[in-house]
This record gives sequence, C-alpha cells and structure tokens, in this order.
Amino acid sequence: MIRHDCELCSQQGGDVVFRSEKWRVLMVNDADHPGFCRVVWNEHVGEMTDLQPFERTQLMEAVWHVEAAMRAVMLPCKINLASLGNMVPHLHWHVIARYADDAQFPAPIWATAARKTEPAVIDERTALLPLLGAEIVRRFKLVGQEQESA
Repeated sequence: MIRHDCELCSQQGGDVVFRSEKWRVLMVNDADHPGFCRVVWNEHVGEMTDLQPFERTQLMEAVWHVEAAMRAVMLPCKINLASLGNMVPHLHWHVIARYADDAQFPAPIWATAARKTEPAVIDERTALLPLLGAEIVRRFKLVGQEQESA
C-alpha cells in the first residue's frame, strides 16, 4: 500500500543508491553527517512486525550490507543504527557513520551540537560518497540482489 500523505511513499526520501523490489537504500543529504543512509521498506508499513519473518530478514540483511559498506569506505569510529519512525511512521532504518569529532558525538545526531566539525574534515568525508555508493551496489550484487529499474 502507498499512502500519499506519507513522505516516504510520495517521495524517494534521498538519493537512491540501490532499489530492490521490496526496499531501497537512500543517501541522505546531511551536510554535517556525510554518508548518512536510510534503508526504506517500499510498501507503507509502520513496524518491523508488520512484515513477514522472511521480509524482516531481507530488510535487516540490507541494513547490514549498508553498514558493512559504510565501515569499509567511511572508516567511522562507530555506526549508529536506528529505526524510529516517530516523525515519519513508515518503516525505515537509519545507518549513520559516527566520528569522535562529529557535531553531536557521543549523543545521537539529532541532539544539540556540542562542537563544529572542521569543514576540511567534512569535505574529506563528502568526497568519499561516490565510493560509498559504489561499495553499497557492489555488495548487493555480490549476494545476487537484483536492482530494480527506477
């Protein structure tokens, strides 16, 4: 089911890196957190338990592949995984590279900034985004995941 009042149903929600029949990987345009990705279930559901067990497995495997690609390319000190949906009640997972010098670390990225990351550091991380996108696609192709046409 698609709901036109839901922003993740009516819009992509970011730049599509990979799209399967059931879910999509998006790169979120977040200037303070380059590499921030979302793995979004394509159909409008609110919770993991709305999915069949095999669908939950598919979705979590997608999240894990994005995490692995992010660790390999972005070299963060930590990865944050979150499925909140309080503001957008459409099932999606946030995959966020965290660094000791990011603006909110060690608090969640939605917390008040405690510092400002040096612009040169943000630029270095932003330069890695094409490699991150390519690594995400490579990992899904390795496991035989077919990409859907847009």
